Amino acid sequence: MTIADILLPDHPLFLAPMEDITAPSFRMVCKANGADFMYTEFISSDGLIRNGNKSVQKLDIYDFERPIGIQLYGHITEAMVEAAIIAEEAKPDLIDINFGCPVKKIANRGAGAGMLRNIPLMIEMTSAIVKSVKLPVTVKTRLGWDEEHKNIEEVAEQLQDVGIKAITIHGRTRAQLYKGTADWTLIGAVKNNPRIKIPVIGNGDINSPVKAREMFDRYGVDGIMIGRAAVGRPWIFRDIRHYLSTGELLPEPTVREKADLALLHFRRSLEYKEGKRAIFEMRRHFSNYFKGLPNFKETRLRLLTCQDEEEIKSIIEETGQKWGDYRSDDKTSVYTI
Repeated sequence: MTIADILLPDHPLFLAPMEDITAPSFRMVCKANGADFMYTEFISSDGLIRNGNKSVQKLDIYDFERPIGIQLYGHITEAMVEAAIIAEEAKPDLIDINFGCPVKKIANRGAGAGMLRNIPLMIEMTSAIVKSVKLPVTVKTRLGWDEEHKNIEEVAEQLQDVGIKAITIHGRTRAQLYKGTADWTLIGAVKNNPRIKIPVIGNGDINSPVKAREMFDRYGVDGIMIGRAAVGRPWIFRDIRHYLSTGELLPEPTVREKADLALLHFRRSLEYKEGKRAIFEMRRHFSNYFKGLPNFKETRLRLLTCQDEEEIKSIIEETGQKWGDYRSDDKTSVYTI
């Protein structure tokens, strides 16, 4: 598969851009576990053009992460164009436009998935960005604003016509947020539309190797994007790649292996972000790294409330030593067919 001149393997696996999650430390562990393409946390165009520290920091990318895209969001075309030009200077492999974030404070301002209520502006903005940068431009969006306005088939054609090089589609409307079940039928319809020549990447509810294989086979998508299922479980990329290649379901990592990975992740997070912020953002990962361990409630509470870096490291190390080679199931994968 290729996006413009970016060569990717067959059945590529994408790490979804997620606010306060897909920082360099998390991208590092996902890349090490087999993610083929990653994105920065999404960046506010307003924050970037005003040189806001948080927005500018998100432009930091590293060679080990490539290929990687910088994702932008905003509701004003001029600001988005200016932000795309700034982002291009960071030398990502592509610029991605977020037309899919359903969060109220973003969508209600007309950015993210809010742009699904103003398709002409979406197309105008995309066209302007494509013309303003030399890098490939891609889009991530949803099926539509709500159940009565699932217009992704028409929108995908219009976006392709103004020059995007790939489209990622989340199988829910904005109104659904993350509730219910992702509907991949319209994602498949876009992919199988003979007018669509660009890669179509599917997103939504991919939480196992079996589900990934099913979506590739049933809907013919070019790639799959994984978001929430990778949080605290970055080895999902390794597991999916192995299953796609061999048909074999890998057992989950041992607790010792999980602890080693969590410790590496935490140390890298401390390098990239200030102590308290790194600790706060790691908590959602910690909660999942050791999910399912029996009688772990007290240790989990310590891990999620502690604010001392060295003590957190000690808790992780103790967990790895105590549980060692334990798996939730020693004989088979945690994934079931």
